[in-house]
Amino acid sequence: MRLALIAALLLAGAGSAAHAQTRHCAEGSCQVQLTPAQLLAGAEKLVAAHRFDEAKPLIEALQQAPGYTMQIRFLTGYIAAEKGDYRAAAEQYKAILADDPSQTRVRLELGKAMIALGKPQSADKQFRLAGQDRELPPEIAKQLRGVRAVIRQQRAWRLDMDFGIAPDSNINNATAADQVTVNLGGYSLPLTLDDTAKARSGTGQTATVSGGMRLPVSPKASLLFDLDGSGSNYAGSAYDDYLVQLAAGPELRLSQTSSISVEAVGAQRWYGGQLATRQGGVKLGGQASLGRTDRIGVQLDARHTDAVFNHGYDGWQTGLYATLEHALSRSLVGSFGLFGRRDWLAADAYSNKEVGGSLAVGGELPHGINFSLSGTASRALFDAPMTFFSADTRRDWRWSARATLGNRGIRVFGFSPELSLTYARTNSNIAFYSTDRIRFRAALARYF
Repeated sequence: MRLALIAALLLAGAGSAAHAQTRHCAEGSCQVQLTPAQLLAGAEKLVAAHRFDEAKPLIEALQQAPGYTMQIRFLTGYIAAEKGDYRAAAEQYKAILADDPSQTRVRLELGKAMIALGKPQSADKQFRLAGQDRELPPEIAKQLRGVRAVIRQQRAWRLDMDFGIAPDSNINNATAADQVTVNLGGYSLPLTLDDTAKARSGTGQTATVSGGMRLPVSPKASLLFDLDGSGSNYAGSAYDDYLVQLAAGPELRLSQTSSISVEAVGAQRWYGGQLATRQGGVKLGGQASLGRTDRIGVQLDARHTDAVFNHGYDGWQTGLYATLEHALSRSLVGSFGLFGRRDWLAADAYSNKEVGGSLAVGGELPHGINFSLSGTASRALFDAPMTFFSADTRRDWRWSARATLGNRGIRVFGFSPELSLTYARTNSNIAFYSTDRIRFRAALARYF
């Protein structure tokens, strides 16, 4: 395809872009014909020279040529950024990444625009994804690590939130069994469960919020403050479930790629309209980057539980978690985790130990689509038998899987749609504790 431009002087000084042009002159007027590739080369040269007004007609003419949408968006965004309109620039860069999330140069420019817009958390995300590009020059990768360290040091706050509806096959997380066998006075008796003890389905309104602040107190130390909350509201109050957790403590940055933290933790849970548990404790964490594509994190969480609903569950709960993240591509990340938990509770029949692992993959796809797939499997062994059900100690196999799909390209007052499907299953040698649960969630999410 060839496009005509009146006034050949538009390409004056555009160098090699004009070199293969075709010129026709008649009656004192000249017409220059350029191929789309020549138009693009001329526009790029003018933009690089900050001759934006001269580049504009070339970019507008290029819009008539198919297959150059990405280049037009990039040049338009770059010009907007150079003129100080970072919001317009960011929109152009996001449109490119929605179609092709592998564009590293675009991510770098979007990160710069996000910093200028006062959104360091968003900038850090873009720089992190750009840094996973194995073809990134070493000097650029080093600079990115330095920039990200500065962002993390100076980042003051974060806030993520979502709300939606959630059809659920088992809102009370109860057994699917219709009948269980119990031990009474040395006799085993089959009992038929009434409806209140069986799994109940329902649809509720759900919401989550996660926020935090990092206050620098020295070049290598900060104070962390974290707030996490979630809730599910169903018809009536019998199965309403709300949780709030607060954490605060110091973080020490050991290097540009590693840090450790210690936080005091407090949490409360309300179930069925009543206070169910209070918790207080501490969590210790550490994380480090291993080269350009790998990152490891370790966390120890220990807390004491005051179980208002049943004091047999009072006691200490501890967990050790280790996760390795690996960049599978420029926009996809996989992770592998191992965990171990130990509950020392007032009733030995409730005390248990659990070990397991997890796998996950997620990232960005073309057209603004985000996705994640994850799964966990674990084995739990209890300390003493619950003689009401069995003379044997309880032994569980636990599995869960989750799939999430969202589209950041669609925004409603800043919120983007997100769909998730979760399946959880427990197989226990005591039938009463075997459960199945499927939950679908449709929500709108926003990441500030």
